[in-house]
Amino acid sequence: MITYKRLVAFFGWMLVINIGLLILTFLGLTALRGVLYPIHSAIFAVNVDDLARIYLEFIAEYKSLIIVFNLVPYIALKIIGLSEHRLSS
Repeated sequence: MITYKRLVAFFGWMLVINIGLLILTFLGLTALRGVLYPIHSAIFAVNVDDLARIYLEFIAEYKSLIIVFNLVPYIALKIIGLSEHRLSS
């Protein structure tokens, strides 16, 4: 059986891991631009000039998914915990 504390911890760690991956992806795409752009352009048959837009769209969509599926549930659980704590006091 999953407890409230475990659920909050789960969403909290999921949020930390996904933000870490988002930062790592951003840093990797910016720092390794000269290496990744030609490789990805050749693999996916995409113009090198279009890759910056594609990468930006990917990062924006990933950030939105993190907010919707990680941050919002985490905040909602924290609010529920605060309201239950106040009711029990």
